[in-house]
Amino acid sequence: MFLVICAPSGAGKTTIIKEILKIFPFFKFSVSATTRKIRKGEQNGIDYYFISREDFEKKISNNEFVEWEMVYGDLYGTLKSEIDRSLKDGIDLILEVEVLGALSIKKLYPEAVTVFIEAPKNELIKRLKNRKTESETELDRRIERMEMEFGMKSRFDHVINNESGNEGIQKSVQQLKKILHKYIKN
Repeated sequence: MFLVICAPSGAGKTTIIKEILKIFPFFKFSVSATTRKIRKGEQNGIDYYFISREDFEKKISNNEFVEWEMVYGDLYGTLKSEIDRSLKDGIDLILEVEVLGALSIKKLYPEAVTVFIEAPKNELIKRLKNRKTESETELDRRIERMEMEFGMKSRFDHVINNESGNEGIQKSVQQLKKILHKYIKN
């Protein structure tokens, strides 16, 4: 199984993925690379591979990414080596990527199952503000990008609505669990 999950900033995709990994521990989380600064509580090699812009650009030149994208001035990408190693070893994989990256991956790997997680726009804006990890300018860019991302959700295999609060997360996890049971081979 090759699962690709994406959502606008603040939609809860990381939290949902962590819950799914508890339910389905055989899944491996594919770690993406980024040039953005590490946030409090994140770990290099677990949440992302935090690399310099120079190293990231070298990897682009060497065609080492399945997909990559500049988002809010930082580069994000999925290393081919992560996917190829998992597929070769028969490991079920979960990727957390940006919307355009998910669509690029689906073109290269049609067997990938894509899931878009949405949430009410006003709730997303509230979550982003409460996170206090972005400046006002960065927050405005994330809100602008959100519109583009919502416009592409129909291109995904599945859409999950993550409502507010812990109850919303639990409902979203249950929805994703049902989706996964359709694809997982016993």
